[in-house]
Amino acid sequence: MNQHNVSTVMATDADDDYSFREDLAAKGKRLRFALRQWKWWGSAALLGMVIGATYAYLKPVTYVARTTFVVEDTKSSGGMLSAIAGQFGFDVGSMAGGGSGVLAGDNVLELLKSRSLIKKTLLTRTDSSSMETLADRYASSKHWQEKWAKSKKVGYAVKFMPGKQKGRVEDSLLQVIIKHVVEEDLSVAKPDRKLGFFELNVTMRDELLAEQFSRRLLKTAIDFFIDTRTRRLSTNVARLQGKADTLERVLNRKTYSAAASGKMLLDLNPVYTTPDAVAEISGRDKAVQSAIYAEVMKNLEISRTALIQETPTVQVVDEPELPLKKNKAPLILIMGMTALLVAAVTLFVLSIFIGYKS
Repeated sequence: MNQHNVSTVMATDADDDYSFREDLAAKGKRLRFALRQWKWWGSAALLGMVIGATYAYLKPVTYVARTTFVVEDTKSSGGMLSAIAGQFGFDVGSMAGGGSGVLAGDNVLELLKSRSLIKKTLLTRTDSSSMETLADRYASSKHWQEKWAKSKKVGYAVKFMPGKQKGRVEDSLLQVIIKHVVEEDLSVAKPDRKLGFFELNVTMRDELLAEQFSRRLLKTAIDFFIDTRTRRLSTNVARLQGKADTLERVLNRKTYSAAASGKMLLDLNPVYTTPDAVAEISGRDKAVQSAIYAEVMKNLEISRTALIQETPTVQVVDEPELPLKKNKAPLILIMGMTALLVAAVTLFVLSIFIGYKS
């Protein structure tokens, strides 16, 4: 009984193996026949080349504005330990709290993508003598203004005027521009995690727009960073400077008053003691004012030193220079890829069709 079952299984395996070989041979035969239909797949390849050429011709040329900068923070911590840990991919400065600054650590990657900073940059004028903003120029490069003018929802040529109250439509369209810039045109990266260099890439259809936007976005971010980082100390320095100026004026008046009182002592009549008391009071007031003024000046210099130490240095290493790098679709490569793809699909369809008929 067992021998009969084993024989049955072996026979079944042999049949399965024979069927697989037969099917493989049939597929090979269909493929060879499909390859002989060179007119079909040759025409398909030619059609793919035309499609690829059309795509390469219609694809707009873009320009890349590349900016490399480094952030030097005198308050950063880590020292030699951070340098050694960086060799193994660890950021000791961030773990120790040194990455809490606005442009410290990887915060710069998100700061330069901030919608508020991008909006502020887009609403700057392209030229001091022109009312056109970067947002207007961006919309023109995308041919959106013509679409907006013909649209039923908008119906007019939208202009983004700096400092002007904008309506709901302008705000909505500006948000569309900002979204496209963040998702498609803007790239911020840190090439090497162990170094403090950052790379800002702006890719746009307008060469001058890409160069201007890259420069102004970085400047806007730096100004925001410095203002945020040093606002408290700057306010304290301004307050102490005002108090020092006031005390200086008071001290000058006390000095003149003490000098006048001292002069009165030269003609002092022994019968009257008032001039002596006035001179003593003037000298005392001058001494008190001098001590207060000296203390305020000391605090002012300390605050100035702290402000200098707190202010980081953002050094631009490489700036975008005209002419910018041009991104143009490689015609030969695209034509070859589309031709190969269409020809392969045609061969596959032909082999299935031949197998279906057989």
